[in-house]
Amino acid sequence: MSALTPKTANYEQRVRDSFQRQGIMHTIGATLETIAPGEVAIRFAPKDALSQQHGFVHAGVVATVLDSACGYAAFSLMPENAGVLTIEFKISLLAPAEGDHLVATGRVRKPGRNITFAEGEIHGFTDGQAKLVATMSASMMTILGREGVVD
Repeated sequence: MSALTPKTANYEQRVRDSFQRQGIMHTIGATLETIAPGEVAIRFAPKDALSQQHGFVHAGVVATVLDSACGYAAFSLMPENAGVLTIEFKISLLAPAEGDHLVATGRVRKPGRNITFAEGEIHGFTDGQAKLVATMSASMMTILGREGVVD
C-alpha cells in the first residue's frame, strides 16, 4: 500500500481477532478480504435482511461496513495494548448499494498518536464490474489504558 508502518509485527492477526469479535459483522455476513498496514477491505453479499424498502442494501449497513473498514485500517497501525473507537465520520452515498457482492476499503490518510484520519470507499460488483456506492471520511481514536477497550 504505502510506507505506513504498523507498531506491532502481529498487526494482521490482531485485526483478524478483533474482527471476529464483532457481532455486527457476523450478522451482515462480512469477511475480511485484505489486511495491509493502514488498509483493510471487507466484503459482504447483499441479502434481504440487509435491504431497505426498494431492495438496495440499507445505507446504515453501508455506513457500518465502511466504519469498520476505516477503523481496522487505523487499528492496523496502533500499538499492541491499544483499542480503536470511531469519534466521527461523514458518508456520501453516491449510488444504490447493490451487486453480487460489495467491498468496503478503508485507508489511513494521516496516522497519529491519538487521532488517525482514514478514508473509505465501498464498491458494488456485478459480473466483475465495480460501481462506486459511497465514500467516507473518518476520525479514529487510539484508546490506551481503558479497561474493556483493548483489542
